Amino acid sequence: MMTENNKWVACWGNATSITNRREAVYAKDLTLRYPIRMPFGGSMLRFRFSNLTGTEPVTLTKVFVGHTPITFGGEKKVCLMPGKETESDAISYPVHRGDTIEVSFYLVDYTQMNSGTLVTGPLSKGFYAYGDYAEADELPIDLSRHTNWFYFLNTVDVLTSPENRAVVCYGDSITAQSWPDYMAQLAFGSHVAIIRRAVSGTRILRQYDCITYQAYGLKGATRFPIEMNVAGASDVIIQHGINDIIHPVGEDVNPFRPWSDLPTVEEMERGVEDIYVKPAKAMGLKVWSGTLLPIFGWRTYNEDRDAMRQQFNEWLRTSPIFDGCIDFDAAVRSTTNPKAFADGFDSGDHLHPSERAYEAMAQAAVHKLIRHMPRYDHEESF
Repeated sequence: MMTENNKWVACWGNATSITNRREAVYAKDLTLRYPIRMPFGGSMLRFRFSNLTGTEPVTLTKVFVGHTPITFGGEKKVCLMPGKETESDAISYPVHRGDTIEVSFYLVDYTQMNSGTLVTGPLSKGFYAYGDYAEADELPIDLSRHTNWFYFLNTVDVLTSPENRAVVCYGDSITAQSWPDYMAQLAFGSHVAIIRRAVSGTRILRQYDCITYQAYGLKGATRFPIEMNVAGASDVIIQHGINDIIHPVGEDVNPFRPWSDLPTVEEMERGVEDIYVKPAKAMGLKVWSGTLLPIFGWRTYNEDRDAMRQQFNEWLRTSPIFDGCIDFDAAVRSTTNPKAFADGFDSGDHLHPSERAYEAMAQAAVHKLIRHMPRYDHEESF
C-alpha cells in the first residue's frame, strides 16, 4: 500500500562550527562530495547549506545531488552569506530506504573554509577532489582524497510519509564520533533518522574566541537554537558537559583556560535546563539526558572533577525535567573501577571511547528510544 508523502523530515545532518585554524584557510578549484544513506524513502529532497561561522561570502558554483542540479530560487549556484544558513529549493528526487545519494559541490574561486565540522563513524565519510568534478560519476583517484571534515552542507530533508521522524543527538566530541552512526545503523528500518548536532570541544556555558581553540565551537546558548532547526524531530538526546568540567586548568598553565571558567554542578544543571530542556520542550520534543562518561586517567583528571561528573550524572539520571535518561556511563564503565572505562572500551586517551564502546552507547540509546517504535514492513513508499 502506498502512503502519501506529506511530511518533511531531516534524514541527515551535522552541526556547523568554526573549522580548525591552520596555515591555509582558503580553497580554490575544489570539489566536495558527501555520500548520504537514506533512512527511509521519499519523493522530494531539500538541502541546507551553512556559512554560520564564516566571515566572508562563500559561492557554491555548482551544486548537485547525483546528476540533478540543486537550485536556490531557481538558480544553479548560490552565495552563502557570512553568519547565515541557506535552504535550497525542494527538488523532485525519488529515493528508497537504503539508497545512497551523493551531494557534490564545486568551489571555483578562493573560498574561505571557515564553516564545517569534523565527524567520524561508519556512515560519515566525505571526499574532495582538485578540479571541477561535481557532475562526474566518479572522482579521479589521483586527484581526490577522503575527508571527515563536512564543509557547508548542514542538513538534508526528505518529503516522506508521516510515520517517519528524526531523533537529534546533541553534544561534543563524544557525539561527533561514532555512536550516532552506530545508532543509525541499529535504528535502520524503524522510521527514525538520526541527526547529529555535535562539535568537538564545546561546552554548555563557555566558548573560546582565540584561534587556538576556535574550532572548539560555540557555547550552548548560541548553538542550540540554530542546531535544533530539524524538520520532523520528535526527540533530542543531550550528552554534553564534560568539557565544562575538564577544560579549566588555570592561567598559569594555559592563558585561555582560567579557573574562572569552571562552573559549579548547580550552574551546569541550570544551564542544561534553561538552554536545552525548556526550549526543546517548547518545540514539542521529548528530551533524553545522556550521562557523562568516565575520565579516569585523562590528563586533567582529579578526584574533584570526577566528583563533579558523578554529581551531575546523578542529576541527569533522576531529574524529572527529562523524559528519560540514557545511561551511557553505565554502558561503558568498568565494573571493578567505575571511574574508568571497561576493558577494551577506552580509545587510549581515557576520555574518548573505543569503537566497541561507541557501539555499546548506540545500543543503550536504541534500547531506550527505538524499541517501542513500530518496525517497518516490507512495503516502502516513495
